[in-house]
Amino acid sequence: MKKQRSTIYHTFVFIMAQIAWLCLLGLWIYRYVHNVLILNLISDKLPSTKISRALDILVFVGGCVMLVGVSFGMSMIFRNLNVQLKLTRLYDNFIASVTHELKTPLASIQLYLETLESRKVPAETIKEFYQIMLRETDRLKGLIDTILEVAGLEQKKKVYYCEVYQADEVVKTLIDELREQFNLPEEAVRFVGSAPCQCVVERNALKMLFNNLMDNAIKYSKEPVDITIRLGSKLKKILIEFQDKGIGIPKTEQRKIFQKYQRIKQSNISTVNGSGLGLYMVKEIVEYHGGKIRVFSEGENMGTSFNIELPIYRLSKKHYLQRLLNRSQ
Repeated sequence: MKKQRSTIYHTFVFIMAQIAWLCLLGLWIYRYVHNVLILNLISDKLPSTKISRALDILVFVGGCVMLVGVSFGMSMIFRNLNVQLKLTRLYDNFIASVTHELKTPLASIQLYLETLESRKVPAETIKEFYQIMLRETDRLKGLIDTILEVAGLEQKKKVYYCEVYQADEVVKTLIDELREQFNLPEEAVRFVGSAPCQCVVERNALKMLFNNLMDNAIKYSKEPVDITIRLGSKLKKILIEFQDKGIGIPKTEQRKIFQKYQRIKQSNISTVNGSGLGLYMVKEIVEYHGGKIRVFSEGENMGTSFNIELPIYRLSKKHYLQRLLNRSQ
């Protein structure tokens, strides 16, 4: 409520400032016209050397330009202020979400450790506790890695050590590893098509990319997880389509999902937590490798498709890919 009042206040101040400038501009025009009319009435009684119409027009036009420039400048300041207020709100939500995401696994680990310390627990239960704590540790590490990854990409300090891979082989290998990591049955992930082309990527970065897409597919699926990976190549590009049958994304929200701190709130799933950095990082990784990513969804409960394009090695973006390889070496 406080933030809403702040936005209303800034909007009111901006509108009043614009009205003030328009009134000043109107007064300026009125004074100019008034003076011109007076000069026209007494021009016959004044020497010609006393009247400088060109100078009057120059001053008038210059004044109008200055007032319009000030008005435009205020509009830009107001626009940037709104952007900053929006980013501040998103950042506050991000801090709240990340704090919760960090505290949850820590609280779980602490609970199991206190139980092991205070009670005599059977060996089988101890083993189960350790497995749960390891999962929570991996979850905690994943969140920290995401934050560090995004920070490195934004500051242009992150360097991926890229190598040349067969596209379909590396994609299938990474997806299989992640399927096992998420404990998904084999029938939950299907491969369609092939891409017998070479690509320049860093394996860990590509795995992190698919990890975020698969994590989202699991989080936002009501039914048993059903993922289809379509591989292909066209016009010097490797095409990878990652499709799930989850709750989908409203068309009005699809442009926002790759923005930093942005999370789409949907009424049909309200218990999903996250930092709002996953898809932002996915987009940054794809673009780092010279590719593009787009999202498509028919709407709510219609599933989501992420379409990834990567350049084929030696056929597309030759200089850029070679620069990645040289940087890695």
